[in-house]
This record gives sequence, C-alpha cells and structure tokens, in this order.
Amino acid sequence: MTSISVGRGTRKRDEDSGTEVGEGTDEWAQSKATVRPPDQLELTDAELKEEFTRILTANNPQAPQNIVRYSFKEGTYKLIGVVNQLAVHFSQVGNLIPKDSDEGRRQHYRDELAASSQESTKVVISETEILEEEEELKETEAETEAGSQTDMPVAEVAEKVTEEELMTPKQPKERKLTNKFNFSERASQTLNNPLRDRECQMEPPPRTNFSATANQWEIYDAYVEELEKQEKTKEKEKAKTPVAKKMGKMAMRKMTSMESQSDDITKVTQAAKIVERMVNQNTYDDVAQDFKYYEDAADEYRDQEGTLLPLWKFQNDKAKRLAVTALCWNPKYNDLFAVGHGSYDFMKQSQGMLLLYSMKNPSFPEYIFSSESGIMCLDMHVDHPYLVVVGHYDGNVAIYNLKKPHSQPSFRSSAKSGKHTDPVWQVSLEPRWEKWVRWQKDDMDNNLNFFSVSSDGRIVSWTLLKSELVHTDVIKLKAEGSTTDGLDGLQLHTMGCGTAFDFHKEIDYMFLVGTEEGKIYKCSKSYSSKFLDTYDAHNMAVDAVSWSPYHTKVFMSCSSDWTVKIWDHTIKTPMFIYDLNSAVGDVAWAPYSSTVFAAVTTNGKTHVFDLSINKYEAICSQPVVTKKKNKITHVQFNPIHPIIIVGDDRGHVICLKLSPNLRKMPKEKKGQEVQKGPAVEIAKLDKLLNLVREVKTKT
Repeated sequence: MTSISVGRGTRKRDEDSGTEVGEGTDEWAQSKATVRPPDQLELTDAELKEEFTRILTANNPQAPQNIVRYSFKEGTYKLIGVVNQLAVHFSQVGNLIPKDSDEGRRQHYRDELAASSQESTKVVISETEILEEEEELKETEAETEAGSQTDMPVAEVAEKVTEEELMTPKQPKERKLTNKFNFSERASQTLNNPLRDRECQMEPPPRTNFSATANQWEIYDAYVEELEKQEKTKEKEKAKTPVAKKMGKMAMRKMTSMESQSDDITKVTQAAKIVERMVNQNTYDDVAQDFKYYEDAADEYRDQEGTLLPLWKFQNDKAKRLAVTALCWNPKYNDLFAVGHGSYDFMKQSQGMLLLYSMKNPSFPEYIFSSESGIMCLDMHVDHPYLVVVGHYDGNVAIYNLKKPHSQPSFRSSAKSGKHTDPVWQVSLEPRWEKWVRWQKDDMDNNLNFFSVSSDGRIVSWTLLKSELVHTDVIKLKAEGSTTDGLDGLQLHTMGCGTAFDFHKEIDYMFLVGTEEGKIYKCSKSYSSKFLDTYDAHNMAVDAVSWSPYHTKVFMSCSSDWTVKIWDHTIKTPMFIYDLNSAVGDVAWAPYSSTVFAAVTTNGKTHVFDLSINKYEAICSQPVVTKKKNKITHVQFNPIHPIIIVGDDRGHVICLKLSPNLRKMPKEKKGQEVQKGPAVEIAKLDKLLNLVREVKTKT
C-alpha cells in the first residue's frame, strides 16, 4: 500500500479559498488520504506481517553448471559437482621487494650512501655559517664600541634581540613517515590448558645378560681383516685410469658405507627370520601338531566319507583385494609354494602380486614381487627351482629369479618380442614324471624354454637367451565352422580363444588346449595347421585341463557349466561326468593315487573324489571359506604331504589336511606284500575304465 501526505496541498487550497487555518496546528495532525492503484492486491494482516528473507550468496551466476569430464576409473563421462565460483574484477602485479632479499639489501645500501652524501653537504654548509657568524660578531663589537659613545644602554639592545627571536616563526621539525607495509605483531595472553599425564603399569620385557671376552688374537684378526680390505681397494684403484679414479672416489666412499650397512642388515635379517619362525612355531604349535600327527578317528565310523581339516591361513595386506589366480608348489622345497594374485573381472583390473609362502612361517611371505598388471598364471622350473615364469593380464610373460633381491623380472616380453594381445591364461614347462610339474625340456643348445596360451588364439614357445626372450608361434587356434568369404574369394578365419592347456607326461610333442567355446583340441608341436583331434567337451569356457600323472590315456577337464569330465583321449565321449551344481574353477589329480582328484567350485566348496570307492559322487564335499560370498578359484595337492591348498577371490590361501578316508591305500593281506608303484595305480584306474567301456559298447 502507498500513502501520500497531502497536508501542504490542503493548506495551500485553504489559503487560496480564503479560509484561515490556525497557526498552532501541527502538520502531523492534518488529514492524510491514501491513494491506491486500481490493480493493487488486497492482503490480510497475516500476509502483510509475513517476512521474506533474501540470502546473499557468493555464487557466480555466470559460472557453468554442466561441465562433464571423462572418468578413466569408471570408463564413463561424469558430471562435475564442484564449480569454481571465483570472479576476478581487478588484479595488479606488485613491485615490493623483501628486506632480507639480495635486491632489498642493495637498495638499503644505496639509501645509506645517499644519506651520507647529504650529511657531508650539511657539514660544509654549517662551516660556512660559522664563518658568517664570526664576521657578524666582529661587526657587532664594532657597533658596540660606537654605541658606547651614545647613551643607549645594553639592556635595551638585549630586549630588541629577544623580540626579534619571538617575531621570527619557528620551522616545524620533519616527521618521519611510517611504513604502512611494516608488520606489527600484537599478542595477547591466554589461559593454557592444563596438561594431564596418563600412566599405565605393565610387565617389564624379559632381559638376558650377554657377555663376551675380547682376547688379543680376536683384536688382531679384526685388524688383519681391515688391512686386507684396504689392500684390495688400493689394488682396484691402481687398475683404474686417472680420470676414473677421480670419478670413483666419492662412489667408493658411498659403497663402503653401504656395504658395511648391508652386511649388518643381512646378518640381522637372517637372525630375524630364524627368530620369526621360532615365534610362529610357538604361536601355531597346535596347528603344527595337527599337521604332523592328527588323524580323524571318526573316519572309522563313517561310511566311506572323509573330511578336510583346516590348518593354516595365508594372507597379506597388500594382496587383500586381489583374487588368487594361480597356485604352484616348489619342486625342491615341499613347504614352499607360489601364489599369483590378479583379477578375473576385466572392469576392475589393478596391479598384480607374486607371493611365495612357507608353511614354516604362515604370518608373512618369504618373497614379494609386484607388477603393474595382474598375474593370471605361473609355473616353477624343476631343475632350477628359483626360476618362476608368470603370465600377465596385459599379454606379457615374465621370469622372476628368486636369487636376485630386486622386484623387477629378469626377463620380460614386449610388443617387439611378440607379446600376446590378450590375457595369458596358462604357462607350461617341461613334464617330469617324478616331480609332477609341467616344464618344457631344454632345446638343442640347452636353452631354457616354456609355452604360453592366450585368448588371442596363439600358443607360443618362448626361449631364454642370455639377454632376451625369443618367441615362436607353435599353433594358432581357429574356430571350426567360422570361415567366411571375403573380398576376391579370400577366406577369413575366426580365431579361437585358448583358456587352458597341458602337455602329455610322456609324449613330449602332444598337448591339449581348452577354449572359451567349450571345445578341447588335441594338438602336436609338429603340426601347426591341423588338430590331431577335437572334443566337444563343455557348453561354456574350459577352465582347466590336466593329464593324469599315472595313466597315459586319461585326462580331466572342468568348466563353468558346473561339470567335471574324465576322458580317454582315444574316445571322443567322456568316461565320467560329475555335476557339482556350481561353476568349477579348478581341478587337480592327487599325486599318491590314480583315482583321487579334487575340484573347487564358486560356491565355496571343495570336492574330493575317489573313483575306486565311489564312481558316482564325491566322498567329501565341504565348504572351506569363512564367508559364503567368497569364491574358490584354485586348488593344488602337495606332492609329499597329505594336504591341499585352495585360494579364493579375496586373496586368501587355506591349507587343508585330508582325512584317512580320502587317502586310503591298499590293505595288507596275510602272507602277501602290498604292491605299490605306478603300475599298480595304472591297473587300478584301467579296471574302472574297462567297466565303463564295456557298458558303452553294449549300449
């Protein structure tokens, strides 16, 4: 509403009309008329009293609100939520110089020189003024002599001088200008919070007194060793050129200090490793006792069923979120095994880890190697157990040497040396009957070599030379029935994706390859264009293929279609089929029996089969992971001890002991010796296969 004061206008109209208005009346007492526009809203008192607040914000109205950036982590474009609201209206570059800087000191020195020159000019001016004053005094003396003749008194002259001094205006003193840029610090005293002391009483650590006597010959031996080191360094310096001597002096000093430190560290690390194993042996004493002596007595009352006893659990914080992608026992040290860490999810690829654990120290790995790409497979050499070959998700293969402490691989493939273009799913080395480890025999020049298979359809043979890896394509997988006619009558073949392969334990040139299409190809090193045979094995990708360590005709395969199949490579149909109600990640033959094997599934269960006891189902199906969401990825038997190791997708490796029912040996008969050896195991498996063959021939 708008109100307009019309007091003055009424007064003027009254004066014009001739009416008189009282002089004592106040202006506020005059009548006021409100003028309303015709389109004004009529509001109630509550609506009139309602307050509307406006908030002043510092947001820039011209700033864009729809900026999009590409996120490499998630692989999509994402909207940026935070926008810069700063708007610069004025900016000026200053020319201030800090006092403590070199330029500030130069300017201060110049000002001092200028001030000293001004003072010298002032001194010269003051000397001239003194001479003028002396002349004036002489003149006044002459005037006083003349004035003495007159009657003017001296007092009157003094009064005139004081009056002149009072009349002359005094010049004000120059004030020193304050520097506005000088910082003046102001402080105020506040209350300090009282400090509180917390104390707790604990048991003192155990102490032992160590004493030793330093004899004269011990001191002498120490001096002799030091002199020998000095003589060796002098001989090395003599062999060098003068230029190299100057360059090597500082390096030698650093090297000597580093050598002394490294010697001390190596001594401490060896002692610390022994102490750590002693502490772990005391900590896990009950587990070690179970591993060595415990046998499940309840197996006598079970009807041909067994159990798995959990022993140790191996894990590392650096590989907590990485899946276990490969397991392999060391062929020389039965307590040492290698674990490869990576990821099977192509959307969540990160770094890889190669860890080597020992059952003597389950708390921390013996060796740790990290890589930029995830490790998908690994294998260890039989004759050189310190060499570990790994295959990466980015298609590279690398060889690590456990004798070298640095984390970089000794050999590594590259794009120039024929690396795979897809993930390497398996690497294989020479087959050995005794050790049950897959390796390739050395070539004619005694060079180490191994094979690898990848999703790009290539099976490559790698040879280790002195300083590089040399590759040779053995065979390229071609999917059958996938040829298409291109331009000018050219035939285009679709490449098969290899996921697993295994070499025969006795026939060096023959090997099996499993593919993502579910087929298994029997191949030969001598024929690179044709397959020896093709098996329509599974409906989904083949996860593992493994020849029997005893029977030369039998191999086993598993797939994500929930099945495990046992084959005779001379027959195109499987001999045994087992449905495990979940995707099968890995299978492994037992080294002590030709009829025992284990399989792991993604629902967290481990299945152990013994065909001589039960041909139709597993004699042990036991969940071995703590959480149901954890998926078991790999399994391996120990070549000597009755234990297995399984790995899951959370980076954990669990060691399990087989109960007596899972490793039954032939019973002793009275008056007869128990026959053992490969021939007995082959005959036992052959007996079961013959039963199946007879049934198939009848049908």
